[in-house]
Amino acid sequence: MKFCTFSHASRGEKRPGVLTADGSTIIDLGDSFDSTLAIIKGGDEAKAKAKALLDKAEIRVPLSEAKLHAPVPVPEQIRDSMLFEKHVQQAMERIVMMRKPILGPLMVRLGMVKVAPTWYQIPIYYKSNRFSVNGPEGDVIWPRYSQVMDFELEFGFFLGKGGKNIKPSEARDHIFGFTIFNDFSARDAQSIEMQSMLGPCKGKDFDTGNSMGPFLVTLDEIGDPYSLRMRARVNGETWCDSNSSTIHHKFEDLLARVSSDETVYPGEFFGSGTVGDGCGLEHGRYLKDGDVVELEVEKIGILSNRVVRQK
Repeated sequence: MKFCTFSHASRGEKRPGVLTADGSTIIDLGDSFDSTLAIIKGGDEAKAKAKALLDKAEIRVPLSEAKLHAPVPVPEQIRDSMLFEKHVQQAMERIVMMRKPILGPLMVRLGMVKVAPTWYQIPIYYKSNRFSVNGPEGDVIWPRYSQVMDFELEFGFFLGKGGKNIKPSEARDHIFGFTIFNDFSARDAQSIEMQSMLGPCKGKDFDTGNSMGPFLVTLDEIGDPYSLRMRARVNGETWCDSNSSTIHHKFEDLLARVSSDETVYPGEFFGSGTVGDGCGLEHGRYLKDGDVVELEVEKIGILSNRVVRQK
């Protein structure tokens, strides 16, 4: 099933819904559930109830008339990671070339810029601001302290069942479903912060910076999460055409790592990190005021956002 959070002119508040199989209509689940998060936390029983409502629900809204929001406007937690080797390698090369404009290009050509061995040993992740979630078609407000704005082509999963010390072989039983994630980044702020060796903060944490959507697609409908075509377009121009099969660390390994002696809970979101070629940094080009970024992931849909500078 494809769950969503939507609003309609007839009812202004955000309501949970599910898309019909033909993709034309949203079934309003708001009289049975408070939110999409409530469905996630309700587990298999809630999913079964939502499925039963597909034929019985009285309120049906054409998708063309609905305004979609992030599937879960305020996740219980956001953890984002770096699971794609090509992105890590290419991002490092670009950073070295920027910081060392004379020696950097030579170092890259000679293969002297290498991914740290630690990255291959464990999935790396950080915690992001769960209150700054944006949705489809929502404007991304460019933070005043930044001059260099970038997008990131990612997808990720919402946890459907909590746990602790989850084994990789059991991890899929804990996944509710997947959505697209655009981790917008203020690259100049991030570049300064990362030199402190603590991690990103204002390079990532600004209002509207975490975009998700358009749907939360259940695991059974996704099938194999490691065979999805992933594309990014800026103003209609393709910047990336890749596939989730290029992932190095699997989601199962990430969940096992995070849950090691730490309890995780339903409604938490885990991002994949950027797929190779999936951001401006890797291409040496960045966003401009008014640019429209479209991220497309097979079986999930298209997540579109415009970046807007503040006056």
